[in-house]
Amino acid sequence: MTIEALSGKTIVITGGTGSFGETIVRRALNTNIAEVRIFSRDEAKQHQLRIALHDRRVKFYIGDVRQYESVAQVLRGAQLVFHAAALKQVPSCEFYPMEAIRTNALGAENVLNAAIARDVDRVVLLSSDKAVYPINAMGMTKALMEKLAIAKARLHADSRTIICATRYGNVMASRGSVIPLFVEQIKAGLPLTVTDPQMTRFMMSLPDSVDLVLHAYAHGRQGDILVQKAPATTVMELAQALCEIFESRSEIRIIGTRHGEKLYETLVAREEMARAKDLGRYIRIPADGRDLNYSEFYTEGGVDIDKAQDYTSHNTQRLEQAALIEMLMGLDYIQAQLGRTQARQTVAP
Repeated sequence: MTIEALSGKTIVITGGTGSFGETIVRRALNTNIAEVRIFSRDEAKQHQLRIALHDRRVKFYIGDVRQYESVAQVLRGAQLVFHAAALKQVPSCEFYPMEAIRTNALGAENVLNAAIARDVDRVVLLSSDKAVYPINAMGMTKALMEKLAIAKARLHADSRTIICATRYGNVMASRGSVIPLFVEQIKAGLPLTVTDPQMTRFMMSLPDSVDLVLHAYAHGRQGDILVQKAPATTVMELAQALCEIFESRSEIRIIGTRHGEKLYETLVAREEMARAKDLGRYIRIPADGRDLNYSEFYTEGGVDIDKAQDYTSHNTQRLEQAALIEMLMGLDYIQAQLGRTQARQTVAP
């Protein structure tokens, strides 16, 4: 599935000024897309993106997914919604869990209801590996978002609106993630703060996240969750790789696991793997089609579940250091940071 499939479409991106939103907008503008609507509540970021893009096909809407009326307004006449608006930072969601519920769960419900009311062709919701076996408020609310989407898809199985979700792990160099933090610490000459050296995380680039969403747009069925297989690395190996890239001798300091963090993340639970379809690059998790009148709730179990295994950042492909460095060097963010670093070194006394 290529970005060309968006040609002629009017699409809405909630939370469109974020890392994902900006990436897919820039790619979409290389097609004959009819209109891209950026929906968010951050007028400063909208202003910056408006200046950066300078394209009349991009329309900016101030609003909040917490308010159904503003969501319904922006979806008028749209064919496709990418729902990326969310509270994503684990610590802030831990301190303000009700705010995470209002945005991540109730906000998603508003988007789904408005999409069905407006006869939108397809809604693709962006979820997280933290939604699987969640231990923090961010993951719990993302898991609830998935449940709301699946329930809505089940209730509206014959609706024109197809509802599906994507689930992925760390998006490298996205705002608020660990790579920009490490780079800032390196450039400031500060120690790199590693929580647990054995902690593993999936590694996915922003273009990969866009590819996954486009795959969901093209192939997702009612109630599906689509997952892209991804390699992983430890947080310690990531810090060491960045030190090598930036030729830094910064100390790596172990600070201990932060509140709400896991040792490893899971992209697909074993209960899901029992019914999942391996599509090569992707895994499709179809919605459970059973209703409340089935015996497995009471007297029978499922043998397939007993044979299945979680798909985690501990048992996926582990990146060797050279492969990790190559992946990092392929990021626009790293190239830009290297350029600015080298420029400063050139003029330094």
